[in-house]
Amino acid sequence: MTHDRQQDAPRTEVGRNVTKIDAFKLARGEPVFTDDIHPPGMLWAKVLGSPHAHARVLEVDATRALALPGVVDVAWHAQVKAIPHTRAGQSHPEPSPWDTVILPPKVRFIGDRVAVVVAETLEVAERALGLIDVRYEVLPALTDMDEALARTDVLIHEDPDPRGIAEGGRTNVAARIDKQVGDVEAALKSCDHVVERTYWLPRVQASHIEPHVAISWLDEDGRLVVKTSTQVPFHLRRILARILELKEADIRVIKPRVGGGFGDKQEMVMEDLVALMTLRTRRPVRLEFTREEELICARVRHPQRIVMTTGVMNDGTIVANRMRVTADTGAYGSHALTVQGNTGQKVLPMYPCAHIHFQVTCLYTNNPISGAFRGYGAPQGCFALECHIDEVAKVLGHDRLELRRKNHIRLGDTDPLSAKLGEGKEGLVRVIRSTGLEKAIELGCEAIGWGQRQEPTAPHLSRGLGMALAMQGSGIAGVDWGAATVKLNEDGSVNLAVGATDIGQGSDTVLAQICAEELGIRYEDVRVLSSDTDLTPFDVGAYASSTTYVSGGAVQKAARAVREQLAAIAAGRWECTTTDVRFGEGQVSGPGGKAWTMAELASHALYQAKVQPMATASHLSNESPPPFAAQFADVEVDRETGEVFLRRFVSAVDCGTPVHPDLVLGQIEGAVAQAIGYGLFEEVIVDAAGRVRNPNFLDYKIASALDMPEMITILVPTEEPSGPFGAKAAGEVPIDGPAPAIVNAICDAVGVRIYRIPATPERVWRQIKEAGE
Repeated sequence: MTHDRQQDAPRTEVGRNVTKIDAFKLARGEPVFTDDIHPPGMLWAKVLGSPHAHARVLEVDATRALALPGVVDVAWHAQVKAIPHTRAGQSHPEPSPWDTVILPPKVRFIGDRVAVVVAETLEVAERALGLIDVRYEVLPALTDMDEALARTDVLIHEDPDPRGIAEGGRTNVAARIDKQVGDVEAALKSCDHVVERTYWLPRVQASHIEPHVAISWLDEDGRLVVKTSTQVPFHLRRILARILELKEADIRVIKPRVGGGFGDKQEMVMEDLVALMTLRTRRPVRLEFTREEELICARVRHPQRIVMTTGVMNDGTIVANRMRVTADTGAYGSHALTVQGNTGQKVLPMYPCAHIHFQVTCLYTNNPISGAFRGYGAPQGCFALECHIDEVAKVLGHDRLELRRKNHIRLGDTDPLSAKLGEGKEGLVRVIRSTGLEKAIELGCEAIGWGQRQEPTAPHLSRGLGMALAMQGSGIAGVDWGAATVKLNEDGSVNLAVGATDIGQGSDTVLAQICAEELGIRYEDVRVLSSDTDLTPFDVGAYASSTTYVSGGAVQKAARAVREQLAAIAAGRWECTTTDVRFGEGQVSGPGGKAWTMAELASHALYQAKVQPMATASHLSNESPPPFAAQFADVEVDRETGEVFLRRFVSAVDCGTPVHPDLVLGQIEGAVAQAIGYGLFEEVIVDAAGRVRNPNFLDYKIASALDMPEMITILVPTEEPSGPFGAKAAGEVPIDGPAPAIVNAICDAVGVRIYRIPATPERVWRQIKEAGE
């Protein structure tokens, strides 16, 4: 019989701010990252990138490079079997096109792979790159989305029958979406007002502290081992096995501690290269990107142009919404379909209406590769929708807060758009079974002082308030799944093995808390082993805000199965029913005052009953309950220079039950910091020739501590019935709302609308001047 921990006792581990599992080793600077590993005999790899945005590689001559003392090997396309694949770390079959090979015979952006060299030292490897002679046939470069759409005489991917490319290589379209609920055109004709605006979103980089780094070697049995800073070890193993023509059993992928990923490491950016060179040389190989390589060769958020059209009645009732997205996937189409799908799917349901139309055209260009980035398309869509709601309110002459309150999604509402948009296939109907959105709005308004006009701090400054609502998801319904193994030791401690990947967000800690809560023991008595494809069960990895909700569900199931085993053992000893056995605070109790410590019960199980209490469980949810956020910005704008000063920022977030409140606060405030950069500073600038003009942190500005406002973060607990102990996701939803909240505040301050971010001083100044002319 199932024993429901939630009914047995008050929660003691879930909701507690325990010490993070890796806190002390990180504070002591222990060698826990991929970068800290230096196997004996290790070679250093460097990649020769293309100087052209679009060209065929006609000939590679590595004679001079191979003659350089210390160079061990050089590989290029003619030497490596071309097996089409996608580098996107997604569930199989991947919804991204198989449009790349390890070393392509045609390069498609400046920095694309031409050759890889390995040498005894990093300095020799870098020198060798300049000694590789390459002859190219330069092709016309397409760096503008509209030109790429119009041109069919220049094809970036013209391969015959490319798997998964939207129009089969006949055009430069990488992905299309056209989904409709109701009849938007007919509905718009019946509305009192139709408001249409266009918004532009920039190309930005994740800028994680730890760059991409991977090391591979052959173990004593000749198996390939790849230790890498990744979010998706199991997906990575699957892709490597296919393109290297190895059995998955002959590959082991290990994820150590990771210094941030943010979606940029949900992709095979370099692991195939180190693996290839290890197989060629039979020696360990290491490759690590510089910051310049990160900004050119890693992944960026998809630039988009979004046209929002809303039909609304005089009383403020939203009747119809249409979102048309044009996106730039860059040279390859990893995540092209699914990121753009999220732009509508995670955003448009915020304001339910009978008529919704969502269209996407995602283009290949000869720009750097776009990919996954925290929020995964939702920040772009949220910016357009939430700025647009303010515009609709202005047209109506309505209060922008009250327009949101009148129309936002509520408990029990269904989300018909999600049924049409899954992970590259039809989705599942989503029903809102928990929401703290209205409470979040109330608390956020109170914290920011909504409706109370703040005085500017100087005469040349204008002050304004802005807000935005956001919703996301908790994993991908019907697709994401994970597994966990729980094993009890004779001293009452527990080993928890999970495939879930902790990339700095603290998921190892949170999963240990869930395990401890279910077993009625202390968090400190759980030892976690994670993210080793040889030793841990399968998990899709850290993306789509799935870890607490999906992987946590697997941990809870496995721990519950162990509880049931222990209850049966105790009941047999005490001659009672299993329902009479209770667990809590490291104790196991029964009727008549009978009691054991967990250590005593474990010892009895192993040495008297001769049973190993352990269980493995898998968890797949057909739901993806959305977390919600209400976010508010207080800005001052210098009317003379256009400079924006963000004074205060409030986030009120419903993530269900916060398993570790301090870690949730860290996730929210970190996401807000990234989104401040998105709204005000950041843009990877690519010129007409396809060259990144600001590939360093001197020219590519990210938000620093000096740019941070007073930050007020409020948790709004709810109980999600499908989540472990009521938990939902928290890691992505807070990145969606800050940019539109800030831009709405700028408009409130100076009366001009910014349609293109980042809202740099120059852009704001120009809008102020144009409005005054």
